Amino acid sequence: MQNKKIIGKKKKIALIAHDGKKAEMMDWCEKNKSILEKHFLFGTGTTAHMIAARTGLYVEGYSSGPLGGDQQIGAKIVEGKIDFIVFFSDPLKAQPHDPDVKALLRIAQVYDIPMASNISSADFMITSPLMDEDYEHHVVDYAAIVKKRAESL
Repeated sequence: MQNKKIIGKKKKIALIAHDGKKAEMMDWCEKNKSILEKHFLFGTGTTAHMIAARTGLYVEGYSSGPLGGDQQIGAKIVEGKIDFIVFFSDPLKAQPHDPDVKALLRIAQVYDIPMASNISSADFMITSPLMDEDYEHHVVDYAAIVKKRAESL
């Protein structure tokens, strides 16, 4: 069972970066400002503040990742309010909120959300022709599955 969902022309993009990757995120946002300014931007605490200060882009900020920001982004995915994630994670440093990061990555997979984890993948995705058009994707209808399961118990 699947639901068709539309990611609109104006994407709702979450921007997240671990401390060791914040400089890369700032550089990437500055380089892609002309594309990013066409979309709605969201980010976790410090990252959102730094992007806005450096680029002048409006980025709606949530809490810092270790203080629940990753969880907030995940909740927005479930609500259909995030379409796309750029998350520059630091693979060489342990994160105190690693379970939250894994939960975010999992929920992005569950809801078929495009996600870039480094500069190369972000560059490929942000320059895709799909960035300028509606995109229909298929999300598993978990509510129907749960209802069917409950009826069978």
